[in-house]
Amino acid sequence: MRKGIAIVCLIILSFFSLFVGVSQLNLGDLFHLTDLQRLVLFTTRIPRMVSLLIAGSTMSICGLLMQNLTQNKFVSPTTGGTMDSARVGILVAMIFFHDATPIQKIVVAFAFALFGTFLFLTLLDRLRVKNKILVPLIGMMFGSVIGAIATFLAYQFDLVQNVTSWLQGNFALVTSGSYELLYISIPLMLLAYFYAHHFTIVGMGHDFATGMGIRYQWVRGIGLSIVAISSAVVILTVGSIPFIGLIIPNLVTIFLGDHLKNSLFATALSGAAFLIICDIISRVIVAPYEVSVSLIVGVIGSIVFLYLLFRGGKTSV
Repeated sequence: MRKGIAIVCLIILSFFSLFVGVSQLNLGDLFHLTDLQRLVLFTTRIPRMVSLLIAGSTMSICGLLMQNLTQNKFVSPTTGGTMDSARVGILVAMIFFHDATPIQKIVVAFAFALFGTFLFLTLLDRLRVKNKILVPLIGMMFGSVIGAIATFLAYQFDLVQNVTSWLQGNFALVTSGSYELLYISIPLMLLAYFYAHHFTIVGMGHDFATGMGIRYQWVRGIGLSIVAISSAVVILTVGSIPFIGLIIPNLVTIFLGDHLKNSLFATALSGAAFLIICDIISRVIVAPYEVSVSLIVGVIGSIVFLYLLFRGGKTSV
């Protein structure tokens, strides 16, 4: 029943987002669209709405997977170095493969994102951090170091503008033909749902998972690979979206628990709805101008993040 209500609310939000923007488009216009309105609707508004749905649900599920696999509620692609590593990968692809296709960029970004994530986890294992609240701070410092490397390379090869665009998640430039790469993340999310039970067991620790007959490193590697590929796809298509992979899974699991089979679908719906709401705010707050959606997500996300920090041990796995 609650899932049905959530789906209906998401559909209403998605439908409402089609009519928000500089170009006037009303509900009554759908029955007699002009050429300009048809162009706006099918070239920009619908692709933007679809990309918001996919990006919001994808990054939320990625955060849920990382939190479960690392046994820490404060880990996400943003605080685990995944997004920053993917940025470096895209930059390296642009530097050394001048004619690289988007798929080739995704492959390179995936390799860097996966390596960066495993490097971060290795760093945590070596440091043996007991206070889980320190983990996101270490992750942010780790990400800052990687970001500094990306900025240095960008200055050396005159690609600063490209790096700057990846720092801000922006859906204003999403049009038909420029967002379809996001569809790659859909089968990955289905794969995450298929392995949800295994991921839940792995999240209980190495000894427990091994005792249950689960190949711990193999399943963990699958989960982190899903996160790395999905993060690379999102950042290449629409840029970095902070905090969404951190706050949405935490809020959902507070109510539904930590079993991925129970929380995965709700996390996807909540992440998509949250990103659409933030995007609507970004379009109306200084209308007719538009601010970056990552700015709105960052403001709201930082407030919720502080709330989660104050809850402390209550949100720790």
